[in-house]
Amino acid sequence: MAKIIQEKNLIKVGKEPMVLLPLRKWEKIKVSLDELEDVIRFYRAISDPENQEKIPLKQVKKKLNLP
Repeated sequence: MAKIIQEKNLIKVGKEPMVLLPLRKWEKIKVSLDELEDVIRFYRAISDPENQEKIPLKQVKKKLNLP
């Protein structure tokens, strides 16, 4: 189990231990979590058997209105 090191300037908020971070660090963590969620969704999508269907290039061009 993790040990909680208490220092002189300890502030308790409620019953659970809290972590205070600068806003810049929190924003970096938040962006990383969002990117991780996108990666997970991507890998689920490409591993889904329904997404393994092959589409001929002519159909793709027709759907995207390409020459």
